[in-house]
Amino acid sequence: LSGAAGGTSAGPPGAAGGTSAGPPGAAAMRLVAAAAARSLTLATAESLTAGQVAAAIADVPGASAVLRGGVVAYHNEVKAAVLGVDAGLLESVGSVDREVARQMALGARRACGADLAVSTTGVAGPAAHDGQPVGTVFIGWAGPDGSGAHELRLDGDRMRIRAASRDAALGLLLDLVEPVAPGGTAPAGEADI
Repeated sequence: LSGAAGGTSAGPPGAAGGTSAGPPGAAAMRLVAAAAARSLTLATAESLTAGQVAAAIADVPGASAVLRGGVVAYHNEVKAAVLGVDAGLLESVGSVDREVARQMALGARRACGADLAVSTTGVAGPAAHDGQPVGTVFIGWAGPDGSGAHELRLDGDRMRIRAASRDAALGLLLDLVEPVAPGGTAPAGEADI
């Protein structure tokens, strides 16, 4: 994705959508095991998915060793007040935006004191929102080496878009925890901020 104002360092080793295959439980189990093995802590900031990412992680036995917390920031006032998303940005572009997703992830990382954080914001439908069509999703990430966001264009009904967004966020966290080995290939996707 092309950089937004205030763009940051290069993206994580993986690309949006992650490497998860199968039900979210399998991806979450792999994520918890990998984060625990590396002594990494995780946090979420969720608008579109309203807690589904954190819940998928928390469903895994042993998640308390890695999951620091999550913020459901469905309303823009919560995004600004709790996560520190720039209120002027929210006013000018709305909540469905790459930079908003990046700032949400940064805010979750800070608020929860985590090593890595992921965020979700987007339009599940049935109608467009903030000038964005149904299926527009941004997954943000933040870690010690920088922050960024990926844009997804998803098809389906509200439930499917939210589930696919949850899965993409879990996959992105897994990519952050298990970087691609040197010489390996990252999952197909667009560049980061």
